[in-house]
Amino acid sequence: MAGIEFLKGHGTQNDFVLLPDPDAALELTGKRVAALCDRQQGIGADGVLRVVRSSAMGADSKGEWFMDYRNADGSVAEMCGNGVRVFARYLVEAGLEAGPEFVIGTRAGDRPVRVCADVSGELSVTVHMGAVTVTGTSVAVVGGRQVSGVAVDVGNPHLVSVIDDDVSTLDLSRAPRYDTELFPEGVNLEFVNLLGPDALRMRVHERGVGETRACGTGTVAAVAAALHLRGDDTGESTVDVPGGRVVVTVGKETSTLTGPAVFVARGELDAAWWESLGER
Repeated sequence: MAGIEFLKGHGTQNDFVLLPDPDAALELTGKRVAALCDRQQGIGADGVLRVVRSSAMGADSKGEWFMDYRNADGSVAEMCGNGVRVFARYLVEAGLEAGPEFVIGTRAGDRPVRVCADVSGELSVTVHMGAVTVTGTSVAVVGGRQVSGVAVDVGNPHLVSVIDDDVSTLDLSRAPRYDTELFPEGVNLEFVNLLGPDALRMRVHERGVGETRACGTGTVAAVAAALHLRGDDTGESTVDVPGGRVVVTVGKETSTLTGPAVFVARGELDAAWWESLGER
């Protein structure tokens, strides 16, 4: 068996292993995903993006290409805003999409994207993230204390807590607790400081991963929650995360996320190593 092509990239330091697999030929098990994402024994990443044709996935999508996204623990996930940007850049650079605008299929539905250079000349990707829905309120427990939060659906579940304490002081080395009856499939937990009417700072603990340097859907959820708390349902904001800055707009029926997408390496996975992960 020949080596398996891979790329390593990130969006605001939310990092991914990307696997080109147009015809869904790879047996992408949870064990293999977890091994790829392991930062000591694998390549290391917050998740895996498999590039596969929508038809090969049996997906009802207007886009030719489907982002098969997996969390670092091997679990299947609906969407990843930072991952879509990296995925979109790959499609353009590989000649699989002419660009600059096209559609990517995901488990949360189709995501239109635009790939272009920003004002500094750096490549930037805007993703139409779909509708954002505030679904209620709940609480999270972090560092031994309970904080209130706004539940937000961005195609995947989020609980956003706006707090007065500097988010940089939070200990997110352990998973915060949450209401498992309200979120039986787990939830992404965002902790947010308001820096101004159109500026936020955020940290996130992602389900199936742990704390990450950024979370694209989480930034959208954070802006939607902040707007909701002040009585608005539309607006635009910058969001600073440990890995950089993105711009989010929230409308009545859609939202957008704009930020960078960077590739840092490409190569081949060792075929024998890959095959060994299939052994029981």
